[in-house]
Amino acid sequence: MSKRPIIIDTDPGIDDAVAIGIALFSEELDVKLMTTVAGNVSLDKVTNNLLKLLTFWGKKVPVAKGALRPLMRVKENASNVHGESGMDGYEFGAPDTSLLLKEHAVLAMRRVIMESKEKITLVPIGPLTNIALLLSMYPEVKENIEEVVLMGGSAGRGNYGVMSEFNVGFDPEAARIVFESGLKIVMAGLDVGWKALVYHEDSLKIKAQNRTGEMIYALFQKYRGGSLKTGLKMYDSCAMAYLLKKEMYETVFTHVSVETDGTATAGATLVDLKGYLKKEPNVTVCMDINQEMFSEWLLNALKKCN
Repeated sequence: MSKRPIIIDTDPGIDDAVAIGIALFSEELDVKLMTTVAGNVSLDKVTNNLLKLLTFWGKKVPVAKGALRPLMRVKENASNVHGESGMDGYEFGAPDTSLLLKEHAVLAMRRVIMESKEKITLVPIGPLTNIALLLSMYPEVKENIEEVVLMGGSAGRGNYGVMSEFNVGFDPEAARIVFESGLKIVMAGLDVGWKALVYHEDSLKIKAQNRTGEMIYALFQKYRGGSLKTGLKMYDSCAMAYLLKKEMYETVFTHVSVETDGTATAGATLVDLKGYLKKEPNVTVCMDINQEMFSEWLLNALKKCN
């Protein structure tokens, strides 16, 4: 079976680190390129974090730096959740900077997509700034994109604003461009992220598995996306879980609009379950997840990491 070629766009981030490890060691995914975007912390910090992770795992995946900031807004980062560095809690070795391309992320994505013999799946697990720039500047890439499987959005309440999830709320204008692109889009948002949990006993099992488990366990001690008592939220792993075991999800294909004008609701994803907007469906929305299946899958996926 041939591996599925993907590009991961990310802003590591502790839950990003878990998702990235799963993707890199999956027997079903071929990570062609990784790009970074400002989000959880600054662009320089998230890029450094990604290089540290790749060096830790001994993976030679090319990395390209992308957008420094949202398209139109000035936003605060999420260092209160992930720590000042974005990956507080573990002492990594020096990063292999030879993996860093001179190309901007948008140019690197365009090149990899256009040169690929197979259609590429984009997996954004951070704000959608880079993806929006790519689709706006080089719309020809759409012909060779299989789908976009993203972590972001919510059918209900938010974790960044009252109605907005962080990745979409950080750059609503970018999200709107992506959601209205006409591409096949899967949205794994807060509705499943809030149920994709790691508890204390799970973390001990993860720690005992391998050196990756020890590293992730250390990061979990600093992660403020929930707690080990009430459950740490594995938001970004939900995108990988859809790629690798989509049967754990309940989904609905419907229209999703991104609010950009509201002063109190910018970044809200309006998941139109009842057809009020009278628009054609454009997004497959993950509405629910089998929690037991997710927990077992996560443990087994991380066991494959070295």
